[in-house]
Order: sequence, then C-alpha cells, then structure tokens
Amino acid sequence: MMEKDAKIYVAGHRGMVGSAIVRELERQGYTNIITRTHSELDLCRQDQVEAFFAKERPEYVFLAAAKVGGIIANQSALADFMYDNMMLEMNVIHSAWKNGCKKLEFLGSSCIYPRMAPQPMREDCLLTSELEKTNEAYALAKISGLKYCEYLNKQYGTDYISVMPTNLYGPNDNYHPTHSHVLPALIRRFHEAKEQGLSYVTCWGDGSPLREFLYVDDLANLCVFLMNNYSGEETVNAGTGKELTIKELTELVAKVVGYTGEIRWDTTKPNGTPRKLLDVSKSAALGWTYKTELEDGIRLAYEDFLNNPMRAER
Repeated sequence: MMEKDAKIYVAGHRGMVGSAIVRELERQGYTNIITRTHSELDLCRQDQVEAFFAKERPEYVFLAAAKVGGIIANQSALADFMYDNMMLEMNVIHSAWKNGCKKLEFLGSSCIYPRMAPQPMREDCLLTSELEKTNEAYALAKISGLKYCEYLNKQYGTDYISVMPTNLYGPNDNYHPTHSHVLPALIRRFHEAKEQGLSYVTCWGDGSPLREFLYVDDLANLCVFLMNNYSGEETVNAGTGKELTIKELTELVAKVVGYTGEIRWDTTKPNGTPRKLLDVSKSAALGWTYKTELEDGIRLAYEDFLNNPMRAER
C-alpha cells in the first residue's frame, strides 16, 4: 500500500488520464504528489529524465504520459507516434528502476490487442495475431512499455504493473475537430450544430460498430486501486464490460447536448473495427467495478467542454 505521504510522480499530469489520477490521489488524501510540465521536463530526453529521477527519487510512478490521437493523427504521423512513445516510456521506466522506485504503473491502450481478437478481449490475447494497421505504431510502442515492465519484474524482481483502458472520455479531453476521438468529437459537433441551428448532422459509416466507454475518473480510481492491490506480470483491462452501437452513442450525445435535428449516416465512409470490448473479469475478481454510467458521464463531459476555454484551439 502507498503511504499517504509517499512521494508519487504522475507523468503526464496535464493530460486527461494524468490529471484524473492527480485528482483521485488528492481525493484519497495523498499529500506528496510531484509533477513536471513538458517545458520543465522533456520525457523524450534521456539525460533530462535521468537527472530528474536522480534528484527526486519518487517511490511510486504513474506513467500516464503519451503522444496520443485519433485515426487521422495516428495514420499521418506513424514515425512520430512510435518514436515519442517508445522514448518517453523507456526513459521513465528505466530511470525509475535505476533509482529504486518501489512500484510503477504503466498506462497502455486497448489498441495493443490483435485486430481480430476474440471478443470480449482478455488480457492473455496479447500478441496472438496481427495488430490493426491504422494504429500499429502506437500499439507497438505501448506493447514495448508493457513488456519492459514485465521483463524488469522477471530479471530484477521489480513490482511494475500495467493497465489497459478501453475508450476514455471526461474532463480535459481533446475536442480538436480532426485529432479527437469519437465521443469528444460528437460532443463538439452536436454542440456546434445546435448553436448554428443546423437541421441535420452527418456521421461516418452506418452506426453499427460496437464500442465501450469508461469515464476517466473511474479509470483513475482503478489505477490507484491497482497500485495498492495488484502485483503481477499480466496487464489488467480497464473498462465497463458494457458496449453500445455508435448509432446509440450518437443519439445519446445528441440528447445530452440538446440537439434535436436529424442524424444522417454516410455509408460511403468506413465503419472501423466492428467490435471492441474488453473482458473486465480480472479487475472484477480483484474487487473493482466502474461507477459512472455513460449518460451521466457524457453530461459531466459536456459540462467540462462548455467550461473549457481551450476547446476552440485544441
């Protein structure tokens, strides 16, 4: 168990996941949380990371820093996604180990699982068949971070764990018109359609793919729970175990935002993977379950969007 005054470093504290972990730690009474902005510490620079860890020597590390983006961003910058993610995770994990970090938790992504993985996806399906090509670079980097933690445990007896979240949403999400994920993109589109009085909104595909969504504060709660209650080689899936169609999601977002126009589907556009659901029986067996239902979470996310001064620029 992490002591309440233990020195805890949250890497990526300005991102959606990192900021949620900081909020959760503070809510649970942890008092010695250290953070660095990108301008203070570039995690891709090995010399800077080594100097930071040698000076601060955090006892616990949540590695939530990553270069992230939607399908368009992933496809157009494959090399950047691979380099930045590989460098920052290797630097942080290696320096944590070198400087006696008691426990590290690595945040991955469900895109690490094979494209045609059996559904719902279990933790042990990792590396059983090929990856989805559109985010292969990101997935390979995340698999490498997860495996490096596993290999350190095997070779040096460390207690480094990893968690793989499903699709996330919530406060501090990215609402960029082209570089955001499906749920924040829908929030923005329906909000703008409502403001502009548009009679219809067109969405890609036919709305049939099934997706799972986890509110980011629930993920943060699981991250702290695992840090205190889990040790093991295998990663732990983070999700709700529930899914809905993109069409149902779209209608739900329109309802929360208050958009009453028509929703049209452009079936000449791709659907993406037909189904992506995580098997969450492992976290359930450890005694954890999610708390925020999707409609409540979307309402909270929309409130955050309305109060987010950066939303127009991001």
